Amino acid sequence: MVDRPSLSKGEMAVARALWEVGPATVRQVHEKVERNEPMSFVTVQTYLRRLEAKGHANSRLDGRVRIYSGRSRPGTVIRSTVNELVDRLFGGDSLPLVRHLIEERGIDESGLAELRELISRLEAEMAPSGRKPS
Repeated sequence: MVDRPSLSKGEMAVARALWEVGPATVRQVHEKVERNEPMSFVTVQTYLRRLEAKGHANSRLDGRVRIYSGRSRPGTVIRSTVNELVDRLFGGDSLPLVRHLIEERGIDESGLAELRELISRLEAEMAPSGRKPS
């Protein structure tokens, strides 16, 4: 995995829009971003250039129009961002983050059932060796 610089809030909004629309012009990405939050065309253009400079997007010229496409996968960016958050705020310990999210944001029955299944699976993986699952 290539280690790329993390994304700001605005860059992340533009990256999400780019991932959703696929290869797109600045105008197409701007239209997608504008549905969720106000952002000027020039700001979207700047963020797309930053995404490209950070290695999260590619671009090519199609005539006089620049077409941007995602270079990073959403899951990779999310994983990296969450890992950085856990390291920075919780010293690498993920349980305080999980506790905070559940206590502050709550969890519904289906989420609780999914969490129980995850815990059962992790316990089963740990049982034979007595160590953390990979």
